Amino acid sequence: MMVPLALLVLGGLLAAVAPRVLTRADWPDREPVVALWVWQCVVAAVLLCCALAMSLSAAAAWAAVRGHVFAAAPHGVVEAYALTAYGAWAAPLALALACGAVWTAAMLTREISWARARRRQRRAEVVVRSPRLPGEEPDAGGLVVLEGERPDAWWLRGGPAPQLVITTGALRRLKGSQLEAVLAHEQGHARARHDWLLHCSAALANGFPQVPVFAAFRDQVHRLVELAADDSASRRFGRLTTALALVELNEGRGVFGPCPNPLSQVPGRVDRLLAPAPRLTAGRRLRLTAMAALVPAVPLLVTFVPGLSALG
Repeated sequence: MMVPLALLVLGGLLAAVAPRVLTRADWPDREPVVALWVWQCVVAAVLLCCALAMSLSAAAAWAAVRGHVFAAAPHGVVEAYALTAYGAWAAPLALALACGAVWTAAMLTREISWARARRRQRRAEVVVRSPRLPGEEPDAGGLVVLEGERPDAWWLRGGPAPQLVITTGALRRLKGSQLEAVLAHEQGHARARHDWLLHCSAALANGFPQVPVFAAFRDQVHRLVELAADDSASRRFGRLTTALALVELNEGRGVFGPCPNPLSQVPGRVDRLLAPAPRLTAGRRLRLTAMAALVPAVPLLVTFVPGLSALG
């Protein structure tokens, strides 16, 4: 089979099989950080399949592109790919994949632009609701308290110094170390740069709604980043304190009780903190991490096998 077609078949198999396997497994909730890494590797492998297929198809269709792709390759390596046998479909395939790449970049740019606009708007609202006191440094980091009956807390990015914004309603409800647990949760998001994962997953899912792997990636990332941040907070302040902080912040939002919001993840997060499943062993975590890192290497292996065989 021609290499571009083999790459597209491989990408299709990964996109179809990986989400089913990962969503049915029971270990991602126990190891959300490892699960996030596995999802990233799978999506990277699918995108890499498309990018490599685009490059080889373009090289087969246009001599100018071929000169760049195989610039340093011996003549025998170029012959091993049998580019002249790709036929008339090489150019349409390359153009279709190139349009997909441009669309992906456009969706990512749009998502980042929207996120920055939302952050600027929220920061402006915080400045209006909590003006700086005389002598206070502009954009100073730390804790910002807003007057509000609704318990809420969020990490405000987009400035020189990120800030944790919390309402007076939350301060009245959070007791003991629960405030520190909320702060540790938000700091866990910031340290791991979960916002970038959320932007990338949203861009792919919105740009290609017909591709199930990207929708599953977005949904799982939204869930797993919260679990990872919960674990970050619970390691410092305990699972009970973190669970109680979640309850206090969300009790008035209709996520608990006889008719809870079915879209809310908070009840499941609280149950997970109060009745944690045992973590995977260090050896299994290492094996999963290593196996996931090898997934993007498979498209590279498929791509380079003809050339390496010719050199051998």
